[in-house]
Amino acid sequence: MVALPSVVADVLHDYGGLVRHAVRDYLPPAEPRRYLYDLVADYPARGGKMMRPSLCIAVGRALGAPLSRLLVSAAASIELMHNAMLVHDDIEDESDRRRGRPTLHSLWGIAMAINAGDALAVMSLRPLLQAARYTDPRLALRILEETERMARESAEGQALELGWRADNVTGLDERDYLEMVLKKTCWLATIHPVRLGALIAAPGRVDREGFIRFGFFLGAAFQITDDVLNLDGDEAAYGKETAGDLREGKRTLMLIHALHHAEPGDRERVTAYLRLPIEARDPGDAAWLRALMDRHGSIDYARDVARAMAWAATREFAHVFAGAPGSRDRDFLEGLITWVIERAG
Repeated sequence: MVALPSVVADVLHDYGGLVRHAVRDYLPPAEPRRYLYDLVADYPARGGKMMRPSLCIAVGRALGAPLSRLLVSAAASIELMHNAMLVHDDIEDESDRRRGRPTLHSLWGIAMAINAGDALAVMSLRPLLQAARYTDPRLALRILEETERMARESAEGQALELGWRADNVTGLDERDYLEMVLKKTCWLATIHPVRLGALIAAPGRVDREGFIRFGFFLGAAFQITDDVLNLDGDEAAYGKETAGDLREGKRTLMLIHALHHAEPGDRERVTAYLRLPIEARDPGDAAWLRALMDRHGSIDYARDVARAMAWAATREFAHVFAGAPGSRDRDFLEGLITWVIERAG
């Protein structure tokens, strides 16, 4: 893989700026501002990497689409839905930090945060419904169908992760983890954006099934690296609390690997720790669990799996973009594969 950091940074900046401007148009300064619309605008205003909407635009343009109102509207819809899910994820994970600041529910309470997240999810449909007025109705319907599938797959993945924690499931393997990541992370983060970009660029002329494979490998590399960053990353750069996954008891690849290689007594201690409610978990036990991962090489193993996923994404990239001419957008998409894993150093 060839690292193209300047192209990645430049495109994320340029397309991110376009999408942020478009998103602001869908966040009205309406009433009740203090209790709803100020909350709705909070997470989008905090910034973010803008990887998801940039993927949508870059795929569309790499496959020949102009930088059209439809393409930017689709990207804005993705960003709005992403922020809606972040609000709900933070509540479900009992997270304290998001993009370097207190989470919305920490600031306003769970009930008001849920309502704001619901409103953001509904608002994410507005760009697509408006697009139906100026594009082929059949294309508009297919875009909505793609969006519905993404939302369903994401909910199923979130249900798996929450269910494992609720039932204190510890007998998971790597395949279970990757199925959860496919649904919870990849559909919104990578699969949906690339499929939507391809659909807008070449409806009926692009094999969008190939984009599921490309999006899965890219999204899995992204999520595994994100899990590693949660343990090893700088909190100011990461934007969330360091080691929050240990406190929350998330079934990461590192945890699954450590459990598989731990002695029976250590497995029992991990299981007992995960059985406790979050507020009862001792930070000393979380530190011990981190040391257990280090002892069994679980973090290095996760990095190796992320690199393997990135390599597979490179192979799929060569297939799905075989007919695409050289361009800045194509370079961005190829460089992004390296970027998602190099964030962890």
